[in-house]
Amino acid sequence: MSKIYTKTGDTGTTSLVGGDRVHKSEAILDVYGTCDELNAHIGALLAEEDLPFLTEIQENLFIIGGILATPTAKHAQYWKEISHEHFLTQIEQEIDKMEEDLPPLHSFLLPQGSRAIAQAHICRTTCRKLERKIACFCAQNESFLTLLQMANRLSDYFFILARFLHIKSETEEKYLKIR
Repeated sequence: MSKIYTKTGDTGTTSLVGGDRVHKSEAILDVYGTCDELNAHIGALLAEEDLPFLTEIQENLFIIGGILATPTAKHAQYWKEISHEHFLTQIEQEIDKMEEDLPPLHSFLLPQGSRAIAQAHICRTTCRKLERKIACFCAQNESFLTLLQMANRLSDYFFILARFLHIKSETEEKYLKIR
């Protein structure tokens, strides 16, 4: 049995997919670390709400994290063609289904209501953080553009999911009171 600790990172470096070693302060590690953080938050949301699409999102996030952790020149070697368009379409279809039951929004929604609703908002804000980090890399590498689109759409999904969970749990939405 192999051990979880390899000690290869003890000096502040880590391996990317393919074996290239980089310092742990490299910005790309922050990007795919945020992807992993979002995935963990989705796991917490799944503990509150059993929604199969969330597991599909998690699987796609692992692939996205892997792509981010792979030097661009080695993408073809490690990652088969992934249908980003199919995943984007699935996200949009899920959003459209949930939106059918939602009342119009007239003010800023406060991120509260239940543990599941709050967790959906944590997923949304973590996803927005991931989106900002990916956007920085789009300027250097246009191959990340589809990942940026997925993060953008996922943050929309988590916002609508939070609103949908209000309806599902019969929990009233709370709005910002403008003074």
